[in-house]
Amino acid sequence: MRLAVISHKVCWHSSDSPSGFITDGGFPQQMGAISELFDETRIVVPCATSGNTAGLSPLVGSNLSIVPLSEPKGEGLRRKIYIPFWLIRNCITIFRESRKADAVHSPIPGDVGTIGMAVAMILRKPLFVRHCGNWLVQRTLAERFWKWSMEYFAGGRNVMLATGGSENVPSERNPNVEWIFATSLKRAEIESNSPLELPTEKPVRLIIVCRQEEHKGTDVVLDSLPLIIQEVPNIILDVVGGGSKLATFRRQAAALNLEDRVIFHGKVVHTQVIELLKRSHLFCYPTSASEGFPKVVLEAMAIGLPVITTRVSVLPQLIGNTNGILLDRPAPSDLANAVLKLCSDRAKYRSLSASAIETAKSFSLEDWRELIGKKLVETWKVRSLSE
Repeated sequence: MRLAVISHKVCWHSSDSPSGFITDGGFPQQMGAISELFDETRIVVPCATSGNTAGLSPLVGSNLSIVPLSEPKGEGLRRKIYIPFWLIRNCITIFRESRKADAVHSPIPGDVGTIGMAVAMILRKPLFVRHCGNWLVQRTLAERFWKWSMEYFAGGRNVMLATGGSENVPSERNPNVEWIFATSLKRAEIESNSPLELPTEKPVRLIIVCRQEEHKGTDVVLDSLPLIIQEVPNIILDVVGGGSKLATFRRQAAALNLEDRVIFHGKVVHTQVIELLKRSHLFCYPTSASEGFPKVVLEAMAIGLPVITTRVSVLPQLIGNTNGILLDRPAPSDLANAVLKLCSDRAKYRSLSASAIETAKSFSLEDWRELIGKKLVETWKVRSLSE
């Protein structure tokens, strides 16, 4: 089968990539995995002509090629106004690639993916939609539309997967909407890691990686540090990620006299995130916000970092009682107590580290690919996607 992927994900030209294109996030790894299911995969995406491309990953896969679209202009309302004009310029390419394909995959949220969904339905193509945002929370009209459309159209030849996880089904309205986890880690990458040990002389490093916004937990981690330092004076915190509250958190650290204890890295490329995780000892994520499936938590576990987080969304199922500590509330005192508990029990720390790696092995890119492939074969009633 031939698959057309219609996505808003911006890519850049690169002579160093076998496909001629690079991009960021987990998209390259996931597209490479999906391409292994099909005879041919054509990724139809906007392509930028300028910008900082340091640290981006090549789009590589099995018989995978890129079909460039022009890059939509602006953000927010300006982009919404511009999209109809962009569509006039790019609709022929989108229709052509969808018509030639045997099936269409549209990752959403995203305006280009939404257009891909509509085109696939118009052309009566088998459709695979993957909701990559926070399925449990819809704050905007567009977000409510994406959830409604998946619930309405799921079934028949339309495969609708929501990124996340819970003891409850994604949709009570339509049981054909199913959960899918998110990952960019290959099994060999996870299996190459060994359980960690707490340092005896070097500083113990805490790390939080997220968008620096309210309710993500960075303020809670900062407030917990003075309590932790009283018992474990050699503590360092790495704060990774950009966001509208980054300056606020810098001021908070200064007000707590933590300038020599906290390193603000801002937004960094994925390879640097992994490097920072590998030099850390505990991953702190006391979020009070609803989450989809935070890949960075899985990446931390795969490296062997015990995770201290809250009982939000998929996190209780992911962390359980063996991969870290679950907090009932995102309170500085609770977080501090959890950190101190692990720092004082080296055997417990090592046990959690080993268990985190073992759990992460169940969420490899290969498992993700096979889960999707099985669902597509069953729904589309074909013997194989590569025949």
